[in-house]
Amino acid sequence: MLLGLGKIIDSPGASVSFSVCVDLSDLCYGISYPVSEPVKASGTVRNTAGVLQMSGSISTCIHGICDRCASPFDREVSFPLDGVVLVTEMANEENEDEWVFPLEGDSADLDDIVRTVFVLNLDSKLLCREDCKGLCCRCGKNLNEGPCGCQKEVDPRLAALKQLLKK
Repeated sequence: MLLGLGKIIDSPGASVSFSVCVDLSDLCYGISYPVSEPVKASGTVRNTAGVLQMSGSISTCIHGICDRCASPFDREVSFPLDGVVLVTEMANEENEDEWVFPLEGDSADLDDIVRTVFVLNLDSKLLCREDCKGLCCRCGKNLNEGPCGCQKEVDPRLAALKQLLKK
């Protein structure tokens, strides 16, 4: 979806609000497709001294398999859109900032902006929760459900000391 910005490009202080739902169900992240619901984005584009500054947020529900415990999960996520600048001069420069989006005529492509902001804010690992404990490396029990019954292995360098404690 294109957001028309023609009326604020030459009007410092002017702003345009937006609200859009973007379908990112085709987004492959690793080996999964974590987004099956629309990604909602809303905010404002404001002309600040000739620079079009975007602020707002995007949100959706991620459906995936946890990279630590291998459990399926659904988690609501929300990411800020703050700091994304829309300018025309940067379009042909070689070292573009990933947070700078070129105008198409006098419009901004919200689908492209939402997709880029969403991908850049996703964690490198999809986790069911931030403090996921994962699986026991010996028995494979999900440690989020409680401790496993495995006994800790004694460091072989300390085995002689363990024999002294038994006496």
